[in-house]
Amino acid sequence: MKNIYLLFVAGLLFSCTSVKKYNQHLETPVAAEKLKKDADFAYKKLQKFHPNLYWFIPKDSLDLEFENLKNSINTPLKPAEFYQKLMPVITKIREGHQSSIIPYPRKRLTKKEQKKYKDTKSLLGRMEYVLDGKCVFVKENIDDFDSIKIGTEILKINDVPVSDYLEKYEKFVSSDGFNTTFQKYILAARLERIFTAENGILDSIKLQTRYSDEVKDFYIHLEKIDKTEKKKKKKTEKEISKNPEQKNKDYNPANRSFNRDLKFLDQDSSIAYMKIKTFSGVKSKNFYKESFETLQKTGSKYLIIDIRNNTGGSLSEIRNLYSYLAVDKVKLINDMEVTGRSSIHHADYPFNSFLAVVYPFYFVRNVFATKSKDGKFYLRGNKAKTPKETAFHGKIYLLVNGMSFSASSIISSKLKNDKRAVLVGEETGGTNDGTVAGQISTTKLPNSKLYFPVWLMFIQPNIEFTNTKKGVTPDVEILPTLEEILQKKDVELEWILKDIEAEK
Repeated sequence: MKNIYLLFVAGLLFSCTSVKKYNQHLETPVAAEKLKKDADFAYKKLQKFHPNLYWFIPKDSLDLEFENLKNSINTPLKPAEFYQKLMPVITKIREGHQSSIIPYPRKRLTKKEQKKYKDTKSLLGRMEYVLDGKCVFVKENIDDFDSIKIGTEILKINDVPVSDYLEKYEKFVSSDGFNTTFQKYILAARLERIFTAENGILDSIKLQTRYSDEVKDFYIHLEKIDKTEKKKKKKTEKEISKNPEQKNKDYNPANRSFNRDLKFLDQDSSIAYMKIKTFSGVKSKNFYKESFETLQKTGSKYLIIDIRNNTGGSLSEIRNLYSYLAVDKVKLINDMEVTGRSSIHHADYPFNSFLAVVYPFYFVRNVFATKSKDGKFYLRGNKAKTPKETAFHGKIYLLVNGMSFSASSIISSKLKNDKRAVLVGEETGGTNDGTVAGQISTTKLPNSKLYFPVWLMFIQPNIEFTNTKKGVTPDVEILPTLEEILQKKDVELEWILKDIEAEK
């Protein structure tokens, strides 16, 4: 027992020292020459592992961007200052996945701070927002706290204009390709993350707001989740876990809603509406199996699939979903391109005893799973699938917007290419012709100590490529106004229902 206690104390002291050392590093300027070496290191890593680095920017242009970055570093910089110079160069690659995974260097919490902030409600994260230019409006007040009304404009956070944050951080985000629809959604979704990156975790914040021309200040204080709320949350999750139908909808306690749902919009069940908030992969097979069995039994003629604000997720889920939508045997995606036979072995894996045992077999399998063609390397295994017996054969409408990204763009592109659905809404945030994603290889830049991940797989839908270098464009473009969004008017869905009525 004594030895165990000593080990525990030693681990605690090491942890505290590690946190202190890391936080001191964030406050210590790094020599300019060392940061230039980090820039070279980052570029070499991209060149080694990124399978389509020069898709949206020519090599000589990206070479120049990194050269200009190094020339701009003339004095020592703190890691966060270096990050702010590096990220605008990374966004020039125009790969939304790549720019989104390089984390802003933030101070680590001590054990005491972790305990303090455990089971607390977020500050800005208790509301959802919508951007209109450089203006931010409250779209949803999840907790309905402080009587902040829907449509309230956030003018300042702790006396700093919110537009200042947006102007600074919009340089750090990118869509896939040359479309511009993604940025406004991702900045709105990351408002709290942006504020925390600048200010750390605070106990309270002051919001200057405007509603109906009245300017007013609100103070949001850090609150603990009380025992009653915890019990209610656990009870809800327990009830859902016992109900197979609800369980398969993949309940998300963060926004108190289901990630998937199916309902009918008319009395005779001829119009079905399927909302998919994320391709999480959790219980998805059971959900689609039951849903399409239901559609077959009801004889539904129209299926509306809503993937607005769905930023993607599981490839296996969209493969499975497409097998319920395809008419003929089809291949959803092409074999995925990688930079070499061994690149996939540099992917991040959690270390554990099981992995240590199976890794040699995994390594050998990946060597044989990689094929070479025309001087490029691909991962085998993306075979064509036969449609399910309960596949839907009626008319499909697909709702998309600028936050439809990654896997959402891939399935959107395929459905449009195969003329299997009518796309309604806004150009997607992900490109029509594919994306670089899949698995990640992470290293630390040697001097700034920034974490620098790179995506390893070029994933393309099995389509005729448009070569537009833009998103999936809808067949019917409908862009809701700010007023319609705040009033929760679903003008895109209204158009579809009118189109169905006219067809009937």
